[in-house]
Amino acid sequence: MSHSENKGLILGIMAGAAGISLVLVWYHKIRKSGATVNLPAFLDLRNRFHYVDLQNETHNEQGTVMALQGRQLQILEKLNGLLLSVEELKREVEFLKEAVRKLEELVRDELQGKADVRRISPSHRATRKRRAETAYGATETTSSEEADSEGGYITARSDTEEESEEERGWISLPAASARPEKETELFNLLQQVDSLRCGSDDDKKESFRLLLEKEEKYGIHEGFLWRLARAYGDMFEMTTDVEEKKKYVANGKIVAEKAIQLDTMSADSHQWFAIMCGYMSEFDSIQNKIKNGCLFKEHLDKAIELKPQDPFLYYLNGRWCYSVAQLSWIEKKVAATLFGTPPTSTVQEALQNFLKAEEMHPGYSKYNYVFLAKCYKDLGQRSNALKYCDFASSVLPVTSEDKEAQKDLEALLLTLQL
Repeated sequence: MSHSENKGLILGIMAGAAGISLVLVWYHKIRKSGATVNLPAFLDLRNRFHYVDLQNETHNEQGTVMALQGRQLQILEKLNGLLLSVEELKREVEFLKEAVRKLEELVRDELQGKADVRRISPSHRATRKRRAETAYGATETTSSEEADSEGGYITARSDTEEESEEERGWISLPAASARPEKETELFNLLQQVDSLRCGSDDDKKESFRLLLEKEEKYGIHEGFLWRLARAYGDMFEMTTDVEEKKKYVANGKIVAEKAIQLDTMSADSHQWFAIMCGYMSEFDSIQNKIKNGCLFKEHLDKAIELKPQDPFLYYLNGRWCYSVAQLSWIEKKVAATLFGTPPTSTVQEALQNFLKAEEMHPGYSKYNYVFLAKCYKDLGQRSNALKYCDFASSVLPVTSEDKEAQKDLEALLLTLQL
């Protein structure tokens, strides 16, 4: 082989090797490039599967939490209902315990004869005597009870009235150990003013002073307010100054009206509002006198409805009936103008009320006897009129009202003996 042919063979081999090398280099480049491109896609796919798994797990956990919360809410609602039931049961038990305690007190008081005990004011204890046995089953004379004048309608509070006021005032209150401090203080205050009112004029003034001092503190209690109205009535009776009388009766009427607003079923509040209206008749014109007279009757009827066992209310009703029966022609005309139909009553109706008071409480008051005598005189029954004049004469004049009754009695006897 010649030298030129060897050289050509060598160049061909080298060119072939170079070509193979190029092919190998190209192959490696393509492999590396493909690997570089496909790896992120693979990783992204893997991450997606992992994310989906996490989402499924999260949804499952949230569902479980919501289910647990729902169960907890149901349990809480049931527990709340159970607690409310327990509280209601506790209140019912307390109510029953209180009712049983009050029932025990009532039974005990009834057995001890408390309901039959009549309270007599200190000023009467020394002077009260029973009238002659032939007249009313006793051998001694008796004085009338504490009395108030209210202009056209004279009040005469009896022992039974004082008793009923005290029992009504305390029987509904819980035992001292079970009362809050403020209620205990009010309870003690009302006991104190009731006790003072049974004493002298100075005691009544002290009772009024104590009530005025506590008006701001206890002025939202019906039992306090009607006692304050009653105290205004006492001050009205004790003073002789006309302007002071007007001030006391105006304030007393406002207080009694407020007591009614607090408790429309309070017999004492209606009673003392009626009495304040009666007091005002001393100073009113004919028009206002008739207007207050109608208010007097309206609230007196309500008090009788709520407290039918009190003879004092029938006495007051008798006074109203007698006053209306004695109205003058001009007063009836004014009443007809104001109200269309004026208030009407008769001496016979007045008599029935006075007899009712006497039946419920024999020897109720000196003035009740005097009015019984007046009614029988007006009805033409002179013998009955003289009989009740004798009964009135047997009652010692102790109170200011007794003394007024004595004057009326003496004038009545002069007309009967003609």
